[in-house]
Amino acid sequence: MIKKYKFHVTGTHCASCKILIEDVLEEQGFIKNSKVDLKREIVEVETERTYTTPELAEILTKELKPHGYVLYAEKIIQDKKDNGVIWTAIPVGLVFLILFFLLQRSGILNLGIGGQMTPTTGFIIGIIASLSSCLAIVGGLVLSLSVKVAKDENGSVKKPFILFHISRLFGFVILGGVLGLIGETIGISFTFSAILGLIASLVMILLGINLLGILKKGTITLPSNIFSFFRKVEHATWAPVLIGVGTFFLPCGFTQSMQIAALSSGSFMSGLLIMSAFALGTLPVLALLSFGSVSFAHGKHATLFFKSAGVVVIGFGLFALLAGLAGLGIIKPLFSI
Repeated sequence: MIKKYKFHVTGTHCASCKILIEDVLEEQGFIKNSKVDLKREIVEVETERTYTTPELAEILTKELKPHGYVLYAEKIIQDKKDNGVIWTAIPVGLVFLILFFLLQRSGILNLGIGGQMTPTTGFIIGIIASLSSCLAIVGGLVLSLSVKVAKDENGSVKKPFILFHISRLFGFVILGGVLGLIGETIGISFTFSAILGLIASLVMILLGINLLGILKKGTITLPSNIFSFFRKVEHATWAPVLIGVGTFFLPCGFTQSMQIAALSSGSFMSGLLIMSAFALGTLPVLALLSFGSVSFAHGKHATLFFKSAGVVVIGFGLFALLAGLAGLGIIKPLFSI
């Protein structure tokens, strides 16, 4: 007789977490079916075995905890200390912002913020993305793929992940160039390019707000059906290549903001360089996820980092927004960088 159990889960970020949790649970022979509800942070499983809810929560948590997830029989009230972290994160983030802008003003580092987007900008945004939303979205797919590879390839994981990362870089290089070429073909005017820049800056501000956790109950998440296609093919031998290239199309805000920048660049080479630099910025962390064991996303300092990153991203977004408005003549320039 099939019995259903319902648990509360902590540690989830986005729809990729749903894939990973369900994959790990269904790898357990006695679990017949599993379903994750990200909105309510609920996990439901079906099994023929009889347990008390706390017993089964403990058994399944042993499998999920290495990936940063914990199941509870009853809902856990979030630690209020998390809310106080923001007051530490704000000055930390501001220090980084001040350092970045001083380096840009000195000419040592050309971030390209407030003007034409540069590969340097893309690389820095890539690093930030890889430790925040990209870690949650693409990182979740990488971890999910690792579960399958470990089972299907008898523990030989190097080749699939090498294919994944090479395909991802190749996809970002070529498709970034295509976006730039499209911008060149349709003849993007200065005004339209500036408007695209404003949209990109607004996307970044929204991402920063999301990282800060201000929208706690209405956190911006991705619909899980976006990953359904990846789910269907992840057993296939060509899955690493497909998933690698396909990450270009995942609705990650940082990626989208760089895609807008590549489009507005109006040049095949500029679009190629912006997106390839962004992909290279994300590579170190994603590679560590693939070939090592990175639990930073769920470590004791993760909350402080994500909130500090949120402050930095909001700062970048606001600076780019004000510079864009000044470029359109709507406001007077506030900075002479």
